[in-house]
Order: sequence, then C-alpha cells, then structure tokens
Amino acid sequence: MAEYEWRVWAAEFGPAPVSGSRARAERIARRALTPIWAGCLLLGAAGLSSGPIQAQSGAQSGAQSGTPAGAQKAAPPSAHNVGDAPAVALPLASDVSGALTHRAVRHVLRKVADWQLKRAEPDFNQDWTYAALYAGFMAVPDRAGGKRYRVAMLRMGNRFNWQPGPRVPNADDQAIGQTYLELYERSHDAAMLDPIRARMDQVMQLPASDFALKDKPLWWWCDALFMAPPVLAELAKITGQRQYLEFMDRQWEITSNLLYDPRVHLFYRDATFLGKRQANGQGLFWSRGNGWVMAGLVRVLDKMPADYGSRQKYVSELRAMAEEIASLQGSDGLWRPGLLDPGAYGLPENSGSAFYVYALAYGVNHGILERARYLPVIENAWAALVAHIYADGRLGCVQPIGAAPGDYPATASYVFGTGAFLLAGSEVDRLAR
Repeated sequence: MAEYEWRVWAAEFGPAPVSGSRARAERIARRALTPIWAGCLLLGAAGLSSGPIQAQSGAQSGAQSGTPAGAQKAAPPSAHNVGDAPAVALPLASDVSGALTHRAVRHVLRKVADWQLKRAEPDFNQDWTYAALYAGFMAVPDRAGGKRYRVAMLRMGNRFNWQPGPRVPNADDQAIGQTYLELYERSHDAAMLDPIRARMDQVMQLPASDFALKDKPLWWWCDALFMAPPVLAELAKITGQRQYLEFMDRQWEITSNLLYDPRVHLFYRDATFLGKRQANGQGLFWSRGNGWVMAGLVRVLDKMPADYGSRQKYVSELRAMAEEIASLQGSDGLWRPGLLDPGAYGLPENSGSAFYVYALAYGVNHGILERARYLPVIENAWAALVAHIYADGRLGCVQPIGAAPGDYPATASYVFGTGAFLLAGSEVDRLAR
C-alpha cells in the first residue's frame, strides 16, 4: 500500500499525525477509538443512539478530498456529519421489495430519501459528500415524493447563496453545481447559475503550468470525473457555449489516459495506485472509484449533444466498463470493495454497487447498452441493494470516506451512498413495470 499521513483524532486524543502505511495507521486508529466504540455499545444497550461520525471536510491527505499532500491547500476543516456505523445490530426493513414495479421502487425511494433528509438537512454543506446526496434527491421522481426533495434542495441552495465550495481548482468543491444547475433549468433564476458559472470560468483560466506534472493533472483522482465534468456539460447545454464541453473533453482525456487501464476496462483511483496489486495478484481497482466514473459518464452523456464530435468516446468507454463490471457481479448481486479480489472482502460495498446500477440502467434506458444483456444484472443488483435497507430507511454496507478498499460493518451508512442509491432508483423506476 502507498505511504500516507493520517490524522487520528477523538475527543480524548488531540490531533496527532501518524506516518506510515495505511494499514498501520488504521490499526493505530482502531486502538485509539476502542474506548469510544465501547461507549457506543453501552449506549446502544441502553436504547440510545451512538450518534453520527464526524468527518473533516477537505482534511484527508491524498484521500477522497481531492487534495494530495503538497498539491493544493485544503479548505479549513469544518466538522459535519456524513454518516455513521452503529456497533449494534439493527432490524432490516420488512416493508420493502426489490421487485421492478413502480410501486415497489417508489416506495423504497421515498423510505430511504425521507430517512436521509431528516438526518442530513441540519448538516447540509457544500462538500462533495453531500453533493452526491443532492444529486440523488434531485433525481427522485415526482411520484416518489420528488417535489419534496427539490424543495429541500432550494432551501439548501439559498442557505449557501448558490456558491460552490471554497477551493477554486478542486472538483470536489464544484460538484454541488450539478444541483444548482438542475434547479436553474427549472426556474431560470440567474442567482442559481451565476456563481457556479463564474467558478468554472475561473478554473478554465487557470494556467496550464499549475497542472504540468503528469501524475497530478487537474482531475488527478478518478472520483473527480463525477464531480466536475457534469457541471461543465450542463453549463454548455444551458449557455450554448461549447467551450465548456471542449475544456471538459480535454481534461477527461488527460485523466483517462493516466488512470484507465484498457486491459481490464477499469480506472485506478489515482496515479499512486498504478501497478498496485491485491493479495491474489490482481490489480487494485476500487469499487466506488469506478462507480464514480461510470456515474460521471452517464451524467455527461445526458447533457452532451448527440452530434458532439467526441461523444462516441464516452459511449465506448461506458460500454467497455459496463461489460467488465457485469462480469464481476457477485453471486449476491453486488460488488465488493476491491473489484478483482472479491474473496478478500466479507461484505458488499453499496455505494459503488448503486452507482453501477445507475449507470447500467441509464445505458439501457437510453439505448446505449443492450437490454437483454444488462437487465438481469440490474434486476439482481437492485433486489440485493434493497435487501440492505433497515427498518428506519438506512441503507447499509456503505464504505466510509476513503481512497481504496476497506472494512466496515453492515450498518455503515453515509450520505454519498444514499445519493448513489437514489440515482440508481431513479433509473430503475424507468425500467419498472
């Protein structure tokens, strides 16, 4: 594994940098947090909530914050709740079905979205973690309560004055623009458009020398292909200015050339993972990372004109990845955190799995992927995702914030996983009968 600098912190333990391998850092973290977990167990036994896990926005060095050590200055840490992983067993939902009927799909979308909205709205912020959730809320169909979630997104946008996050070059802080622009297309209120357009104009004017290193381009981590490209594609659609698409197309190609392995049709998370292998000798390809890419692909295609010159490149990449992902589907219908060594992981990873369902179902719905080939994959995966919903609406088996495959309990649930699930359900509803 790569060398990382991690910060392990808790109420009783001040911030202390931990250098060394990721595995070593995680062992230290577990020892440090053992008293807290024990407390959670006692609270659970008393019938109390153990409370949400706090995450520091932009504080991960070389992790999913999109800010590698020594590259870009992270935003000031601001604690917010992104999810939790209760240590006590929770009852699974008995009122949901994985059937591909409108009634079943819409019921489960409403159940999960209602649970997440109630928990998350007090902690809404401009970070990528919540931007993925906002995209999911926007996708919920009206007959599953979509209007309610769009109204919540209006409240969110007004709270932040329609501003993106603070880091100008960082795609993670631009992802919220997807929701701002979708709302703009409904109301044509310039206040929803102008700040994110100004931000992307600013990014496009950054000197190329800022990203001259081969392994640190503008979008140096694969997750970025979900965060920024759909914003640029939608700006091109709204404004009629193809310069946004042209910039997006150039940057996508740079990232794809760096991280995409055409032999297995998968993306490495970033350049530090190139050539790394799992215990079985296969390449280290992260499930959620490839889910981000496939979701980004379909969101770009959704806004890209049919006659755009390089559109076929995106179609071909989606088809190649879809074929590979379908071949890696587990016997339970889902995908493990490490795609090419599934036996190394006891639980499925539901944020990556949900992004795959979203992309595959979009491809079938829009005639890009063959229905006969992919519908069984989608049906099995959707039913398996629904089986991980708890009685209160929580979606479990979501890996916490990270940059590589990792461990977590079945109860783990984080806002970006819910966003992926809602996106998946929006396309599954179009397939439903």
